[in-house]
Amino acid sequence: MSRPNISFEFFPPKSLEASFRLWDAVQTLAPLDPSFVSVTYGAGGTTRKLTHEAVEALHKTQGLRVAAHLTCVDATRAETLAIAQAYAEAGVTDIVALRGDPPKGADHFTPHPDGFTSSIELIAALKAQNDFTIRVGAYPDTHPEARDMDADIAFLKRKFDACADAAITQFFFEAETFFRFRDACEKAGIDKPIIPGIFPIENWTKARSFAARCGAKIPTWLDDSFATAIRDDRHDLLAIALATELCDDLLQGGVEDLHFYTLNKPDMTRDICAALGVSPRVELAEVA
Repeated sequence: MSRPNISFEFFPPKSLEASFRLWDAVQTLAPLDPSFVSVTYGAGGTTRKLTHEAVEALHKTQGLRVAAHLTCVDATRAETLAIAQAYAEAGVTDIVALRGDPPKGADHFTPHPDGFTSSIELIAALKAQNDFTIRVGAYPDTHPEARDMDADIAFLKRKFDACADAAITQFFFEAETFFRFRDACEKAGIDKPIIPGIFPIENWTKARSFAARCGAKIPTWLDDSFATAIRDDRHDLLAIALATELCDDLLQGGVEDLHFYTLNKPDMTRDICAALGVSPRVELAEVA
C-alpha cells in the first residue's frame, strides 16, 4: 500500500497563547509533507480577519499550500470576492467554499441581502474570478438540514457542476459509512475526488457534542468503548487505535487522500500518521 496523501485543518488563533499553539501544531505536522492545509472560518464569519492573517502567514513563512475557508455568512458578494481577491494577490490559490454556519444565536442560515445565497453561487463566482482550486463540504451521514441522502448528494453534485474540484467530508466513525456515501455519489454521476475527513478524538465528550451538532451518527459500540476506556484511563490509546484502524480500512478500500481535523492539537494526528507509515520527509544531502 502506497503512502496516502494527507492534509490538515487548523483554525485561526484568537490570542497570543493560541498563536503559539498554532505555530507548534504547524511545526509538528508540516514535516509530514501535507498536500495542503486548510484554515477555518469561525461560525458566522467571526474570524474572517484572523483567518486571512493565518492563511497568509502559513503560505509565506512555511511554504505550505494553504486552502482558506470562505463562507457566505454575514457579508455582501463584493466583500466576499474582495477577500478572495486578496488571497489571490497573496499567492493563495486554494479555497474551501462553504455556505457557513449561522451566526451565534441564530437557528438557521439567512443570506445577507446583497450576499451569496448558497455555496453553489459562491463556487461559481470564485471560479469566474480567479479560477481557484475549490474544495467543498460533503456529508456521509447526511447534512442535518437535508431532506435525505439523495437530496444531499444531488446538492453536492450541483456544487461540482458549479466547478468545484474536490470535496472534503464531515467526520464519521465507520469506514462503511464513507464507502456507502462514495458509492451513492458515483451512482449519481459524481466523479471528482471526495476526501474523507478524519477527526482524532482528543476528548470523547466534546467529540460526541460535535457529532450531535453536525449529524454524524454515533455507533453504540463506540459509546461503550469510550465509556470503558475512560474508566480504565485508556482514552488516548483507544482514540489512536480506532482512528488508525479507520484510516487503514479506508486506504484498503481504495482511498488515497486523508484530511485530518487537528483542532490545533497535533500529537494524536502525528501518532496516527506514524502508525499508517507516514513519516517526515527527509531531504538527503548530496554526496560529493
